[in-house]
Amino acid sequence: MIACLRLLSALCLAALLAACASSPSSTLGELPRTPDASIEQLLEQAANAKTPEQAALLRLSAADQASRQKDNARAARILEQVQLDSLKPAQQVFASTLSAELALSRNQPKAALTALSHPSLAHLNELPADLQARTRNVHAAALEADGQTLAAAQERIALAPLLSGDAAAANNDAIWSLVAALPPEQLQAGGSSDTLGGWTRLALAVKSAGTLEQQQAAIDSWKAQNPNHPAALQLPTALVKLKSLTSQPLNKIALLLPQEGQLAGVARALRDGFMAAHFQAQQAGQNPPAIQVFDSSRLTSLDDFYRQAQAAGVQLVVGPLEKPLVKQLAGYPQLPITTLALNYSDAGQSSPPQLYQFGLAAEDEAREVSRRAYADGKRRAVALVPSGEWGDRVLAAFRQDWEAKGGTLLAAERIAQPVALAQQIADLFQLRQSEGRAKSLQSTVGGNVSAQPSRRQDIDFIFLASTPQQAQQIKPTLNFQYAGDVPVYATSNVYSASGDVNQYNDMTGILFCETPWLLDTSNGLRQQVVRQWPQAAGSLGRLYAMGVDAYSLAPRLGQLKALPDNRIEGLSGSLGMSPNQRIERQLPWAEFAGGQVKRLPDTPN
Repeated sequence: MIACLRLLSALCLAALLAACASSPSSTLGELPRTPDASIEQLLEQAANAKTPEQAALLRLSAADQASRQKDNARAARILEQVQLDSLKPAQQVFASTLSAELALSRNQPKAALTALSHPSLAHLNELPADLQARTRNVHAAALEADGQTLAAAQERIALAPLLSGDAAAANNDAIWSLVAALPPEQLQAGGSSDTLGGWTRLALAVKSAGTLEQQQAAIDSWKAQNPNHPAALQLPTALVKLKSLTSQPLNKIALLLPQEGQLAGVARALRDGFMAAHFQAQQAGQNPPAIQVFDSSRLTSLDDFYRQAQAAGVQLVVGPLEKPLVKQLAGYPQLPITTLALNYSDAGQSSPPQLYQFGLAAEDEAREVSRRAYADGKRRAVALVPSGEWGDRVLAAFRQDWEAKGGTLLAAERIAQPVALAQQIADLFQLRQSEGRAKSLQSTVGGNVSAQPSRRQDIDFIFLASTPQQAQQIKPTLNFQYAGDVPVYATSNVYSASGDVNQYNDMTGILFCETPWLLDTSNGLRQQVVRQWPQAAGSLGRLYAMGVDAYSLAPRLGQLKALPDNRIEGLSGSLGMSPNQRIERQLPWAEFAGGQVKRLPDTPN
C-alpha cells in the first residue's frame, strides 16, 4: 500500500505540476485552474461567486491544493461541499479522481474504485492528457491495493502513452513489479491485450528459468521475439540489474556451524539437510561446489575465520547459526566473502551488503497468518500468544502486518496456565459482561430469567501461537465459552508431527501454516533423508528442510536481490528476499480434521 502511494505521488508530480486549466469543450465543462491564491482565499472567492459552477470550480481548486499540501482531511472536507451531480462531466472526472486519491491515502482502495466508477469517466479519453494520466494512475494504484494485480497492470499499460521521462520509466517498472508478482498459472493464462500478454510471457520466461544464465538467456530470447514491445524498448530496471550480474561459477562453499554446545543438535540437522541436497545434485550429474565444514564453536575470531576461508578459495560462507555471531557480522561495514547467515540479527540493525540472513523465523509465520486470514476475508482479530520475548516478537510481527493490510486487532491475551485459560478466553469474548447483564435483569424483574451467556460478535478469527499442549486446552475451552464457531489460525508451533490422533482430535478445526517438508511427504529428497535419519519425519524435519533450502539459496542470492519478486519454492516454504536481504518464507496451510491433518489450498497471492 505504501509503495502504491509513493509511486502515485511520484507520477502525479511528474504528470501534473498543476491542475488542468484547459476547457475540453463547452459541453464537458471547464476544469479547475491552477490558482495563485491560498486555500483560504479560494474558499472566500467561492463563497462570493456569482454562479454555482464558478463556486464549485473554486472549491475543487481549493480541495486539490489542500491535497497537494498533504492536508488530506481538509481536502476531503472541502470536496464534500461540492455537489457532484451539479458538475459538468470534466469536472466530475476531476472531482472523482481527487476523491479516489483521498480514499487511497486512507487505505480504502474499494472506496477509491467506487469513486472512479462514476459515469463521467466514460469521457476520460476526451480530456487533457495530464488529467487522463492522473486518473489512470490512481485507478492503477487502487486496483493494486485491492489485490486486482492483472487489472492494475492493464491500467498502467493504458497510462504508459501519456507519460515521458522519469514518470514513464517508473510506470514501466511498476508494470513489471505487478506481472512479476503473479503466480505462474495466472501468467500462463496471459493477458487481455497483446501488450499485457507480452509482459506476462516475459515474467513467465524469467520465473521458469532456474539459474542466472538461464534467466539472462530467457530475457534475450523474449526481446528477439518481441522487439517492439514497450519492455523490449525500455527493459525494466530490475531486469537491467539482472542482466548486469556477472555469473561466476560457485566452486567452493564454507559451511560454518557449531559442532559442540547447545546448538550442536540443531546444527547437525541443518548440515545433514545441506549435504543431502549436495549429494542429490551430484547424483543428478551436476557439478556442485566443494563443501568445507568449519566449526563455529571453536572460533577465536571472525576475522581469522574469513582470512582462513579466503586462503582456502571459499566464495560463499553458509552460517553461522549462533545469533551473537550473526549480530557481530551485521556490525561489519563490509565482509570479505558473501555470507548467508542461518539466523537473524536484531530487527532494524543495519548490515553489510555481503550479508544475507535466513532462518525459521516465527515472524514469518505470524505474517503468513495475517496474509491467509486477510485473503479469507477476515478483518477483525484477537490474539492468544505466550508470555515472554518470543510471544512479544510474534505478536508484534502479526500486529504490524495485519494493521498494514487494514485489519483490526481487537485484543490480545498472554496464554497462562490452564486454570486461568478459561478466564482469559472469557475476557477476550466479554462473556462475563453478558453474564452480568443476565444477573442484573434477574434482579430487576425478580425471579429466574432464562438467559444464555452470549459472546461479542465482532471477532472474525483468533490468531494463535502456542504449543500443541496449549492448543489442546484452547479449542475445548472455546467450545465451552460459546466461541467454538470462531476460526482459529495458528503458527506451526501447534503441530508436533507426532501422528498422535488423540492430540489432533482435541484440535479439530484449527488451521495452521507449516513447512512443505512436513505436509508434502511425497518429495523424493525428503524420503531419502527420512530413510537415513528417521527423526527428520517429525518436528526436527523443519531444520533438515532449512538445510536443503540453504543449499538451494546459495547460488541464487544475487538473483533474488536483483529480482525481489522472484521466489524459490523450497521445502521450508516459498522463499523470497526482503529489501534488507532477509529471506522470508510463505507457507502452505493445513487443518486438523477428524484426527488427521488435511492439506488446504495455498493462499492466493
